[in-house]
Amino acid sequence: MDKLSDKKERLINSLINERVLKTDLVIAAFRKIHRENFVPPGVREYSYIDEPLPIGEGQTISQPRTVAAMTEALDANPGQKILEIGAGSGYQAAILSEIVGPKGRIISTEHLEKLARTASDNLRKTGYMNVSVVEWDGSQGYENEAPYDRIIVTAAAPSLPQPLVNQLKEGGKMVIPVDDEMFLIEKDDNGRVKKTHLGFYAFVPLIGKHGYKF
Repeated sequence: MDKLSDKKERLINSLINERVLKTDLVIAAFRKIHRENFVPPGVREYSYIDEPLPIGEGQTISQPRTVAAMTEALDANPGQKILEIGAGSGYQAAILSEIVGPKGRIISTEHLEKLARTASDNLRKTGYMNVSVVEWDGSQGYENEAPYDRIIVTAAAPSLPQPLVNQLKEGGKMVIPVDDEMFLIEKDDNGRVKKTHLGFYAFVPLIGKHGYKF
């Protein structure tokens, strides 16, 4: 086993032991995806340190612990259609692609042109063909493909964007950070919304019409 593979297995086992990684589908996805394929060459040796890493344009790839917690809370299943807000380098989309499988779809928005290209290239090179990366203001959701079984937001919003709630299917779930808190949003069959606090996390800000106006 090479050094990166050894570090990867130690990190995954640590997250399992701490009950951050819990379910077979998510654990299998974490084992399958190579995080080093989604970070710049200069930081690849740090791929399996449990920390965020810079990916350019002032953005980061979230630390593995955060990706694991969000993915577990999202409770995605094979065949689902998922909207991701904030493609970054494509790592979270790859994890979700593994979970939903070939009959599922991931639509990932990214407002930064260079990162949208990077994410798309990374996903293509690693063989994830059921992910579409769209250069778009994700704070508005993505109406063209709505509604969604699941929505995941990888940047912190100032408040819960109403377009995302509207585009979530009845019975659907969304994981979103608001300021320094992360929430699970569940929409019941009558369209009512339940909000559950998941903990405190640090994220880059969500920029856009329903985000921060930078």
